[in-house]
Amino acid sequence: MAKVSLVYFSGYGHTKVLAETFAAQIEANLIEINQDGDIQDHDWQTLDDSAAIVFAAPTYMAAAPWQFKKFADASSKKWFTRAWQDKIFGGFTNSASLNGDKQVTLIQFQTLASQHGGIWVSLGLLPANTKTATRQDINNLGGSVGALIQTPADASVDEIPEGDIETVKSYAERIQTITDRFSLTK
Repeated sequence: MAKVSLVYFSGYGHTKVLAETFAAQIEANLIEINQDGDIQDHDWQTLDDSAAIVFAAPTYMAAAPWQFKKFADASSKKWFTRAWQDKIFGGFTNSASLNGDKQVTLIQFQTLASQHGGIWVSLGLLPANTKTATRQDINNLGGSVGALIQTPADASVDEIPEGDIETVKSYAERIQTITDRFSLTK
């Protein structure tokens, strides 16, 4: 099984729960961006050694928080040497609003992956968009670029909708499957 690493920032704990859920689903490495926007020195090597890198962060004011941007800017050293060229990439984001301009954050992640010469994995799920659909259904927010998660501003980390948790699990499996297939052809 090819190694996947998930690098994430979490402001209030919701994205951390989702990152842990994703990582547990496929035994991915979990790398936390701290409140100062840094990862540990050895984490850079873990990312270099991974076949896939997944980004996760909440959406604040139509973008990932500054801590994620600091990590992204620091990755320019990897960009310069093409260390992440041809890796598989994916990403997901969470915000309090149903829309909350989450798509902008996913495009930010996708652009960063593309700058590194990476190959982006879409969510690959049909949306739950019928009258009978509920927040408990998988991909109930209708994402396609990556997983979209919505947690109300007054919800605890234990109140993330089950449909969003299942969407993250499904996305983890998709990224692992595609990473494994791609790794076999290299």
